[in-house]
Amino acid sequence: MAEVTVEIIGLAESDCGPFPCDETRSCGLETCYPSNRLLDAIGALRDELLADYDDRVAVKMTLIDEEVPDHVREVIEERHPPIPIILVNGRLTSIGRISLDLIKEEIEYALLQS
Repeated sequence: MAEVTVEIIGLAESDCGPFPCDETRSCGLETCYPSNRLLDAIGALRDELLADYDDRVAVKMTLIDEEVPDHVREVIEERHPPIPIILVNGRLTSIGRISLDLIKEEIEYALLQS
């Protein structure tokens, strides 16, 4: 069982962040370029995290196109975060985009806490 769960919440047709994809790859991901799509970025993120953390980290995707789960509704009502919403072990992060380095920082923090 994974020690850390990274949950990415968004819309199926949304972008992976507020900035367009470009050749600088500031997000740290290569395989999803140049799609700028959330679903492609989640797949690329999952692959990178699996390579770095093996089974200690799980990546969960929650799409809110049809239905918003209660735990997501609570986060949205309380904090009004931008999409994509990034939760690490259920804790809202301030990342607001798919970014490998920033998500890895949150994972390292969560691993230290466990």
